[in-house]
Amino acid sequence: MSEEQAIDADENENREREELQQKLIERREAALAHVVKFGDPVLKSRASPVTEFGPELREEVERMVHIMQDGMGVGLAATQLGVLRRLLVFQAGSDNEPSALINPEIEWMSDELAIAEEGCLSLPRVTMDVERPLHARFTGRDVDGEPVTIEASGLEARVLQHEIDHLDGVLILDRTERKQRKAALRALRAEESYHPPVEDEDDHGEELREPRTDA
Repeated sequence: MSEEQAIDADENENREREELQQKLIERREAALAHVVKFGDPVLKSRASPVTEFGPELREEVERMVHIMQDGMGVGLAATQLGVLRRLLVFQAGSDNEPSALINPEIEWMSDELAIAEEGCLSLPRVTMDVERPLHARFTGRDVDGEPVTIEASGLEARVLQHEIDHLDGVLILDRTERKQRKAALRALRAEESYHPPVEDEDDHGEELREPRTDA
């Protein structure tokens, strides 16, 4: 391959990469258009149990999975789509298959806690530190109505706790410390960005910290 051919190949590769990135951005924006945002009272409402299992529920789960994946999230609660039913989907890691949990309950949580910077598809452009149990056991039903138990740790445990909070009308704004909550609220009302400053992270000293997550 000549030097000129190599340059052309690099330019084509860069162009394809940019086009792919633009498509991903457009797909994410289209997905997030379906998500209820900060200020909508539905986000502070408690969802009702699912009582009917069938094709309609399966279609809703599939829709939620597509919105979650296109929105580049790791979890999504039905409440975030304006549907007050106790239903969530999650995919804690690109190597994992997306799953649904209907009528979820937290059966047990560990005493060991961890702090992580959490984002939320319903709270655009802001993240905040949230402390949660590192391990937890969850029960509920699968999409066919069969009982399931999930023993989760780390990211998966955090995502499931985050989504169950949504079903109970609880946001990460309610879980973070007062200083970060006030700063995040100011940013949300001004449609600006907020992320915990480095000095806040240092204040946690030797406490266990996990990577950032968006759900």
